Amino acid sequence: MEYYEFSEKYGFHKVAAAIPELRVADCEFNVQQIEKLIVAANQQGVEIICFPELSITGYTCGDLFLQKALVTKGGDELYKLLDRTAKLPLSFIVGAPVEVNSKLYNCAILCQKGRIRGIVPKVFLPNYSEFYEKRWFESYPLDLPSIQAEYANYTHIEFGSSLTFEFNDIPFAIEICEDLWSVIPPSSQHVLNGARLIFNLSASDELIGKQQYVKSLISQQSARCQAAYVYAAAGFGESSTDLVYAGNAYIYENGKLLAESKRFQLKEQLIISEIDLDLLNAERKKNTTFISNPDSKHCSSFDYSLYDDDFAPFELSRFVNPTPFIPATDNYNESCEEIFSIQVAGLAQRVVHTGAKSLLLGISGGLDSTLALLVCVKTCDKLGLPRESVCGVTMPGFGTTKRTHSNALQLMKSLGITVKEISIVAACEQHFKDIDHNPALHDVTYENTQARERTQILMDLANQMNGLVIGTGDMSELALGWATYNGDHISMYGVNSGIPKTLVRHLVKWVADTQMEETSKATLSDILDTPVSPELLPANDQGQISQFTEDVVGPYELHDFFLFYTLRYGFTPTKIYFLAQHAFKSKYNNPTILKWMAVFFRRFFSQQFKRSCIPDGTKVGSVNLSPRGDWRMPSDASANLWLKEIEELR
Repeated sequence: MEYYEFSEKYGFHKVAAAIPELRVADCEFNVQQIEKLIVAANQQGVEIICFPELSITGYTCGDLFLQKALVTKGGDELYKLLDRTAKLPLSFIVGAPVEVNSKLYNCAILCQKGRIRGIVPKVFLPNYSEFYEKRWFESYPLDLPSIQAEYANYTHIEFGSSLTFEFNDIPFAIEICEDLWSVIPPSSQHVLNGARLIFNLSASDELIGKQQYVKSLISQQSARCQAAYVYAAAGFGESSTDLVYAGNAYIYENGKLLAESKRFQLKEQLIISEIDLDLLNAERKKNTTFISNPDSKHCSSFDYSLYDDDFAPFELSRFVNPTPFIPATDNYNESCEEIFSIQVAGLAQRVVHTGAKSLLLGISGGLDSTLALLVCVKTCDKLGLPRESVCGVTMPGFGTTKRTHSNALQLMKSLGITVKEISIVAACEQHFKDIDHNPALHDVTYENTQARERTQILMDLANQMNGLVIGTGDMSELALGWATYNGDHISMYGVNSGIPKTLVRHLVKWVADTQMEETSKATLSDILDTPVSPELLPANDQGQISQFTEDVVGPYELHDFFLFYTLRYGFTPTKIYFLAQHAFKSKYNNPTILKWMAVFFRRFFSQQFKRSCIPDGTKVGSVNLSPRGDWRMPSDASANLWLKEIEELR
């Protein structure tokens, strides 16, 4: 793993949740365990670390919270901890009972460089069967203004539940356990006040099925607030008189789980990950909820001039998915079914609206036309139309190989659709004569003539058959402009326009495995093994494909990676390169990544004119290139800014 200097974090900030060993009411022991994890986190470059609720005393002290000795001892031990950690740059958040104006509060205490930077009391106190917090603690409503408090030999400490903070360019806030379970959690207001990161100190006991419920709460709140969420809950050592505490810790970002602890461990745990502030900022720019909020007066910020050697060298530990468009393993089948269903539903609506009697598409024996054909067949099934309503046309040309031609015919016959075969060779040769083009010159004119001839045939057949021409091109091809203008670029509905190339293969395989009869599976299997090619140049001497798309435009898995982070989050080439280094570290070297990144941005900008007039098509994910809403870009925008940045990375 390559290390990066602290100044080169690319918007990432390292945070941690810790579950220390604990003894109920033994503040000295508990603080020693907390200190051990603070030191360990600092050695790994953590900037802010969060501990469980009431971690200094223990959560299950019961009526001992009403003993002055326990409350005082908690403050004394925290004072010693602050002195021993004063030279460490990271911030830490611990939990303790704090007395203010003769009232006791369940509090989170934010500390950094030997000082208490703020105290956040709990807003919502549980008062049911297993919890009796209202017996010992007072609530501090969110609408109460912050006050000055004294604790652990420190005075003039900012105290309030509405406090937000900023440290090292990270705007964050704190809530405590039950606060998250409330109808409107305090974190909802915190994020409107600017917080990008929420810490939750918790002591949630274990019940059957409760863990998944808690994870769903955190995931949803993180997604709803478009924030990162760090959750640390009490573990082994809390009293088991009536309840058990498993030590759950999670780090989420915009609804996505980045790291989690192991449950029911007998030793301390430290989970660490990086949150991506650039990602969160990009999400909020597109969300009108996050407008300037006037109610942000209860904010406290602190910052220090930090040097590179204050923290350990920055190292990215979180997983960077090299195929961000591919559904995750844990919900793969469900996601594939949903994507395919969206494609079918979109086409079904268009058929019903237009009253079309047939669906026409060119079948090449490649992946894109195969997926489009499967969508057409399932649409007819859904609408109760005969499969013969789908007309597949194979149009062999100069580069068509026996393998793809055979696969196209076998697939169409096995699906029971109407099959037509129309050679384009004679028509193209006549066209070459008409425009005085040398057919031995295998240039762009030679290739595009074939694509436009095929489109003309499909359009005219659609007129004859009262049908719709269904486009087969995918989103990756749209991004790169890898389509013949007014050729395969045009259709009457594009069912694959929201599907990137890396996803097409997965969908075809999923449909083959779950939706198709045995007679079709063998052909689909061979199509999946066929190299990606437009087959516009003559085959080689062995009759095999001689033109490979990825040799010309580059690996689609790289281009889809660039496309995702460019459109989804608006990241700079520098940051995308940084992420690509981690995602493809065992597959592509740095010069290769930069080479194809330059190709991506050059083609993406220069080919916008094709995307400005693409047909209607189905959107299936958060990234799409439709000019009618998802991607509006002038056709003559310059790519120089992006290309110069890439050049500086070489």
